[in-house]
Amino acid sequence: MPEDTDIVVRERMRSRRAAVLIVDVSGSMRGEKVKIAAATVAALSADLGGAGTGDQLALVAFWSDAALLKPLQARVPAARLLDQLLRIPARGLTNVGFGLTVAHAELGRSAARRRTAILLTDAVHNAGPDPRPLARRFGELHVLLQTDGEHDTPLAHDLARLGHGRLAPVHTHRDVAPALNRLLAR
Repeated sequence: MPEDTDIVVRERMRSRRAAVLIVDVSGSMRGEKVKIAAATVAALSADLGGAGTGDQLALVAFWSDAALLKPLQARVPAARLLDQLLRIPARGLTNVGFGLTVAHAELGRSAARRRTAILLTDAVHNAGPDPRPLARRFGELHVLLQTDGEHDTPLAHDLARLGHGRLAPVHTHRDVAPALNRLLAR
């Protein structure tokens, strides 16, 4: 018969996570791509935005410029966050580097053990320098590639690979939740 000292119980401790969602809002982001962005914000807000988890979520929008819409430390309801994102008119060229630069700086402010960036884009980079060197700075950069319309799969693949992450193509808003589950599972 086993003794009490023969029984070992392991309790899994969940570590804090910080994630920055980097959303392309350039001129090509219309139609289904807006629905995909909305589904991504909603899914990540539900997963990382819950009170008491200690997890953090930031939101960066980029076009030929970039803006931090929600810092990691701020508590913003998902509906308001989504409203902020949808109020930005789809305009300008696509400078992926600006979005990556702002996201990397924001992740650097976090003390979380796991720091992740998720780039939501069609990867049609047509402004600014090559973003590949910036992707190398990330410990974990995943790419959700919007394939509804024109897109650049080779660049998206390079960004994910160089950023130590994975690539997940999404064609409709229904593809977002399963893609995020695959990307963020560990």
